[in-house]
Amino acid sequence: MVKSCDVAVVGGGIAGLTAAALLAAEGLQVELLEAHSQTGGCAGTFRRGPYTFDVGATQVAGFEPGGIHQRLMAHFGAPLPAATPLDPGCSVQLRAAEAPVQLWRDPESWRLERQRQFPGSERFWALCALLHRSNWTFAAKDPVLPPRTLWDLRQLLGAVGAGTLASGLFTTATVADLLVLTGCGADQRLRRFLDLQLRLYSQEPADRTAALYGATVLAMAQDPLGLWHLHGSMQQLCSALEQVLTAKGGCLRLRHRVTAMRPEATGWQLSGEGPAQTSFALQARDVVCALPPQTLPELLGEALPAAYGRRISSFPDPSGALVLYAAVDRERLSPALGLHAQLDWQDPGSVFLSFSAEGDGRAPAGQATVIASVFTPAKPWFGLPEPEYQQRKQQALAGIQAALEAFLGLKPEHYRHAELATPRGFAGWTGRPFGFVGGLGQHPSRFGPFGLASRSPLSGLWLCGDAIYPGEGTAGVSLSALMACRQLLQSQGRSLDLQA
Repeated sequence: MVKSCDVAVVGGGIAGLTAAALLAAEGLQVELLEAHSQTGGCAGTFRRGPYTFDVGATQVAGFEPGGIHQRLMAHFGAPLPAATPLDPGCSVQLRAAEAPVQLWRDPESWRLERQRQFPGSERFWALCALLHRSNWTFAAKDPVLPPRTLWDLRQLLGAVGAGTLASGLFTTATVADLLVLTGCGADQRLRRFLDLQLRLYSQEPADRTAALYGATVLAMAQDPLGLWHLHGSMQQLCSALEQVLTAKGGCLRLRHRVTAMRPEATGWQLSGEGPAQTSFALQARDVVCALPPQTLPELLGEALPAAYGRRISSFPDPSGALVLYAAVDRERLSPALGLHAQLDWQDPGSVFLSFSAEGDGRAPAGQATVIASVFTPAKPWFGLPEPEYQQRKQQALAGIQAALEAFLGLKPEHYRHAELATPRGFAGWTGRPFGFVGGLGQHPSRFGPFGLASRSPLSGLWLCGDAIYPGEGTAGVSLSALMACRQLLQSQGRSLDLQA
């Protein structure tokens, strides 16, 4: 007998967990299907001996009053996971011999820092601040982007007001355009800093990052917003959402990999592989897919509309990641770095660093975990003969360790633990095609009104995740889940509103 439910949520990352919890809280019968043995996806966790490592995401936004995670947990009547605001949010080292650019949490401290580091750039930062305020006013009203129905359009227009007009003037602009407009286009040092930061959060450099997205990303580290370090691990946020889901009557099914989704007269039929290579089938009135859109052609087969398939295939490939998971004695790390740093390095690329805090549960006392990540084209890591793959892997490891030695003084003999993950490892862990990380890249042509909609062309199929507005990060994917759930419930004549 085929099991049935109201909603099947496919993918147990932060987006899927959020969507499943929201819909279960509305009284719907929800089945969350996750291929892995744990939830989290790119925000998951693994252990090596006494060390706990965050797989991909290492920091969160949206924990401040009015932030999406705070709003969600208040809506659920559940506590936020314990977290500490990051101050600085990041230390960006453009050259090994220079003092790093510190992204201080206090806005005045950050203003003084950027005046020292980038003299003459205040017009640029003032314009970014204006756009950020406009964006935030707009986003706080939970708009639907891009709109596909009259209801979607009404939600969008309801978020537009006098305080949001500035955003409309820069819909097609890039961050590099803002530099030119404010007379800072020739400041190569500022441009390099922006390229590093934006590549980290938008998958694109300054000349390809949507100005509206970039302006907000550049303000995320400062009060009244901020970046946060979770106590224990990133898995704490996943666990909090899991608890809400089950408390509201939803069902979490781990080790359930969906391999096909087919529309039927009364909804959808999903099939796949369960534990111990057993097969399963599930009928659902609606499906919320929290997987990358690149998975849809295989999952839908002939049910995928041709034009929609062509659009998905036209997207540029997201990045893959090379990640060094390491552990060292804490005395080897400078306290001035904070818990996150970025190093300007060429081979294999700029390095983003995340360190554990003393007593946060990730490493024994007196030691620290070090996670060093580098973006890389993903597909070239596949199809290699094993000797060539291992050689490339060792070269990448040596390159990352060389960066850590040049900037931090860490030598190979200082590591208590060291292992490198490539896109092949990420593909196995997350199930994402080619181990892609992040979304589609926040280019103006793919951001906001020009992006991929959460409302798919197939009735009862909804999308959320890092490829859907407003983009990647735990806060972004949670907002996309909220948007998809609001649309799903509206299709049933119901409403969903979170208190600001």
